[in-house]
Amino acid sequence: MKIDLTNTTSSKINAALMEARRASGSTAAGMVLTLVIVTDEGSAYDALKAANDASREHPMRTLAVIKRAGRSPRARAETRLDAEILVGSDAGSGETVVLRMHGELAAHAQSVVLPLLLPDAPVVVWWPDNAPLHPAQDPLGSLAQRRITDAVTAESPVGQLAQRAQSYTPGDTDLAWTRITGWRSMLAAALDQRPSQIVSAVVEGESYNPSVELLGLWLTNRLHVPVERVVTGGPGITAVHLRTKDGDITLDRPDGLMGTLSMPGSPDRQVALKRRETAELISEELRRLDPDDIYATAVRTPVDRLHEPVNAETTAAGRIAREAARETAGEAGAAPEADADADAAEKKPAKKAAGKRAAKESA
Repeated sequence: MKIDLTNTTSSKINAALMEARRASGSTAAGMVLTLVIVTDEGSAYDALKAANDASREHPMRTLAVIKRAGRSPRARAETRLDAEILVGSDAGSGETVVLRMHGELAAHAQSVVLPLLLPDAPVVVWWPDNAPLHPAQDPLGSLAQRRITDAVTAESPVGQLAQRAQSYTPGDTDLAWTRITGWRSMLAAALDQRPSQIVSAVVEGESYNPSVELLGLWLTNRLHVPVERVVTGGPGITAVHLRTKDGDITLDRPDGLMGTLSMPGSPDRQVALKRRETAELISEELRRLDPDDIYATAVRTPVDRLHEPVNAETTAAGRIAREAARETAGEAGAAPEADADADAAEKKPAKKAAGKRAAKESA
């Protein structure tokens, strides 16, 4: 069922929702939360589709807030609220209200949304893009227990992570963090199966992907080892290597579909590690409405703690050359000396960079 209301009010929208519920033969709401989506016309369709799919797991009332402040003085002076109500199969397992706010009303969206919230039910606010700098201080964000952003949609995703760390308030989360749940689960399970002393780690993934940075920061916090960041062509995260004295524990996913888990002394195994749709990410976030302390710890870790090689191609070439030298020299003793010289050569740029940073800080 679809109901269009033009130049309406919140009370009329509530009355229309009650009438639509009676017409469908359901007097009880049966919904567990209210999801407020703050978006624009360009992103509204995809966001509503994802919310409708997620509502099959979490029956909810979805309020899509679309602000139309107007481009001309005349359009900005006109204050009007238009609503589109979807109930039944068109709205998944809940109710959907699309609120289009014109003129000055766009600056007071919370006054329209507040009367439409489900009573005694949690509120979640989701910004698919163009999230505010301080989600908890936003008028709509202050109404919610959970606030969901997505750093991947920002112009500078890594810079967006720094902003999220600065403005973090319990209840904040980001879909860039949700995207690495599978990676974190697989790596934790691998260490449970084969407890090892990790000496360092390497995270490989495409450039400007905040999920790659968050995964590296999570490993830094949980393992307390240096983590190296290597840029690849993607898609997304392509591999994680955990360095141990017995060999590398590697989780490799070059195609974004299936991953390969390799551990010393064990055969390689194929694991499901598909890149998930937005609806699955939202469903996961709605399963818990308490603050995510692990995300808070990871996002607050300075991104510059991840070590990125000065020249990744040169470093890789040097490693291959040293391996070939080991095979050629055998046990003659020349290989260790060559390794030491090569390692020292690789460490010089890092030491110089560290010296420059120290000089800047002291200045």
